Amino acid sequence: MENLKNYIDHTVLKPEATDSMIQQACLDAKKYAFKAVCINPTWVSYVSDLLNGTNVQTCTVIGFPLGANKTEVKVAETKKAIADGADEVDMVINIGAMKSEDFALVHDDIRAVVKAAEGKALVKVIIETALLNRNEKIRACEIAKRAGADFVKTSTGFSTGGATPEDIKLMRTAVGPDMGVKASGGVRSYEDAKAMIEAGATRIGTSNGIALLEGVEGSETY
Repeated sequence: MENLKNYIDHTVLKPEATDSMIQQACLDAKKYAFKAVCINPTWVSYVSDLLNGTNVQTCTVIGFPLGANKTEVKVAETKKAIADGADEVDMVINIGAMKSEDFALVHDDIRAVVKAAEGKALVKVIIETALLNRNEKIRACEIAKRAGADFVKTSTGFSTGGATPEDIKLMRTAVGPDMGVKASGGVRSYEDAKAMIEAGATRIGTSNGIALLEGVEGSETY
């Protein structure tokens, strides 16, 4: 898979990540021409500066990892991230609202972030598949699409499970052929990544980007 590098969001989201770890991730992303570096909001301006002049995107997370922030907080976080240089934002849905079938809240929460980012940053919506049943996954994807998001994404990597090819296939069917689908959480090897892409993923979130390209197995560390 010659273009695997173009699928990879090189990810450093663990809370103890240091500036040297973030810097190394950016160096690796530039060396291997990954699609993006995904980091917590506090690092956005730092990463944006390090990636300046490259084709590597600066990606951050919103309402992460629980999705339970108020919509106004997610919007403020989105606006600040974009002002700091974010090209992409990965927001977590209000999972409790989804489980409670408060679909209007879920939609309006996503839509508010989409509007805050419109014309400035791409929006990926994390539905946290490990916490949803099949029907909820389908509904969450449909809501994200209707709200105008660019992508749906499986997982934060901080819950009870990560991406599976089965979930990617389900999500791809739910959103159709044109919307982005991101597999994140537990993608440790080339074989894992290949299975996700064959199932319909157009982006892979992983801290094992180099291992994926080299065809070996890594350990997911976020």
